[in-house]
Amino acid sequence: MPVPTLILVTHPVVGTTDGRTDDDHEARSQPGFVLADAALPQLSVLDLGVTRGDGVFETVMVSEGRAPAIDAHLGRFASSAALLDLPRPDLDVWRRAVLAAIDAHPPAPVLAVKLVLTRGIESGAPGAGVPTAWVAAQAARDFTLQRENGIRVVTLDRGYRHDVAATSPWLLQGAKTLSYAINAAALREAARRGADDVIFTSSDGFVLEAPTASVLLREGNRFSTPAPELGILPGTTQRRVFEFLKVYGYETDAVRLRASELGRADALWLLSSVRQAVAVVELDGSAVGFDRELTAQLNEHLAASGR
Repeated sequence: MPVPTLILVTHPVVGTTDGRTDDDHEARSQPGFVLADAALPQLSVLDLGVTRGDGVFETVMVSEGRAPAIDAHLGRFASSAALLDLPRPDLDVWRRAVLAAIDAHPPAPVLAVKLVLTRGIESGAPGAGVPTAWVAAQAARDFTLQRENGIRVVTLDRGYRHDVAATSPWLLQGAKTLSYAINAAALREAARRGADDVIFTSSDGFVLEAPTASVLLREGNRFSTPAPELGILPGTTQRRVFEFLKVYGYETDAVRLRASELGRADALWLLSSVRQAVAVVELDGSAVGFDRELTAQLNEHLAASGR
């Protein structure tokens, strides 16, 4: 696998960083990031992002050199940081760092550009108290077959009520954190069941999200996605899909969906930045309607809006 293009973000948050402040003319005149060699060691083994998963990230899809949803990703990045009580990201620096990573990477049809912000080095160690931050760009995995043929999905209970984000905010539902062990375990469970992916449900029977995607459900001319108030990530790709559907007169809404509604749906999709729109053709062993034409239209729109 080719080495990713790596940008170390040296001024990642608003306020004091590396001994500089936003009022410092020298600090404001610097880009706030540097190009680095991803093949060399760059991260401390004492970094809390490694030892505790204490940090946040975003992955931005870049199509033919353009990032169509960068502002939405940056906004969600800042929201995740706030939920973890991390310092506020300097979004102007992060935007420039993403663009610099795109420019520095060899031409590729689709890039996945990951932004990472951690709490930094463990307390008591040299360098503690300063966030660690970087941007890495690499060629995206090819999901063409999944877009064309669809995927098999199983539902799994996430183990929380639908209102856990309100009742227990310390569980960090709705934040895109580096703690992805549960999501990875869920995907392994799906594979054990002969499936490709997962749709999480709440312990009281509401549809949530997939480990790395939003859920889209169609009933007639109405398209629905679970509401962010359920403690799930607001989908940037889902937002762009809704914009497309509204142009063609479809009804769209973000609501509480019962798990039982999945089985009655005319069609289902998982939506994510890099994979884009992938139809669910089998749910818990039962066939789901596959609208091949609309799936292709959705992906054409998502790809074209990146150029």
